[in-house]
Amino acid sequence: MARPNLAGLVFDMDGTLFDSRAVVPDAYIATIRGAGGPVYGREEVVEAYSMGPPRVLLSSLLGRPSTPRDLDEYHRRLATSAAEVRVYPEIPETLSALGERLPLAVFTGASREACTILLERSGLLPHFEALVGGDEVPRSKPDPDGILLACERLRVAAREAAYVGDAPYDLEAARRSGALAVAAGWGHLYRPGVPTDVLAERPGDLLRLLQGP
Repeated sequence: MARPNLAGLVFDMDGTLFDSRAVVPDAYIATIRGAGGPVYGREEVVEAYSMGPPRVLLSSLLGRPSTPRDLDEYHRRLATSAAEVRVYPEIPETLSALGERLPLAVFTGASREACTILLERSGLLPHFEALVGGDEVPRSKPDPDGILLACERLRVAAREAAYVGDAPYDLEAARRSGALAVAAGWGHLYRPGVPTDVLAERPGDLLRLLQGP
């Protein structure tokens, strides 16, 4: 059930705010190919998201330590096509309504730079008071570091916040942090039956979280 008296909301990004499956993987694939690395499919890249931020993911997919040049090239390619991300229906109006009542943040496994690029190009950046990229914390999801840092930047306690995400590791990270775990049932990595505190079948359902039991 929804926890009453929430003081802040933290969102995952890819698969929760928008569908970037035709953008982010292609930026990785082109960067790796340009650096002489193996050829990957989109699904292979998506499955590797949980490895960590772009620096870590590039190292794994390239089969060698990634360089600053590799990372710059990835961000450049991402910026070129970022406007093609598909914001999920109801997300803009839901964020507007939620933002009138409490502060919002994003914690994503992507880098802070990639996070800013994608949120800016999608038009969602103004809704958020704080951003945390996966390259700003020592451990990736399902460890809770990023959620805790996002709550710190919002100046709220994790136990008074909720984390909204579609992937099983998002929900596990929320539980480990003490935040309310909210499954984004519309996201492409959501799997029915994964333990969660609340299931939101569509973005508009998030408004009920403020009402309590």
